[in-house]
Amino acid sequence: MAKRAEPAAGTPATIALTGAGIAFVPRAYDHDPRAAAFGLEAAEKLGVEAERVFKTLLASVDGALVVGIVPVAEQLDLKALAQAVGGKRAEMADPALAERKTGYVLGGISPIGQKTTLPTVLDETAILFESILVSGGRRGFDLELAPDDLLRATGGSYAPIARSR
Repeated sequence: MAKRAEPAAGTPATIALTGAGIAFVPRAYDHDPRAAAFGLEAAEKLGVEAERVFKTLLASVDGALVVGIVPVAEQLDLKALAQAVGGKRAEMADPALAERKTGYVLGGISPIGQKTTLPTVLDETAILFESILVSGGRRGFDLELAPDDLLRATGGSYAPIARSR
């Protein structure tokens, strides 16, 4: 079992959820800076099946930033994401731009409490679970919450945006 390290202070994500009255469970773990896949590391260290752990990715759809949230073992289907927001073409966002617009560092980008409110799409497989995990705003810190609550916090929607690796 992974050692549980509680965050010293709230992150923008926990502050936003608390302010909105949305229930969540903070799930901290000791992050290994050598880990190549942050989401898979979270699943392993928290003892949660990878299908319930979701990663937050930013893409540019027709020049506008969009958040796509998919299971950590899957890939973001850029064409499906573009379709989900009524766009034509999508590409992954520049990492520096993603950090600047969200206020989070790569590997710790939470879909909640971002500096700039962006259109958000959650892969529809999230509805298969009572709760899912997403980044809490820094590496080694996830939030467990109901998928519908995640969409309520982000103003997002469900769509089939994941594809197998």
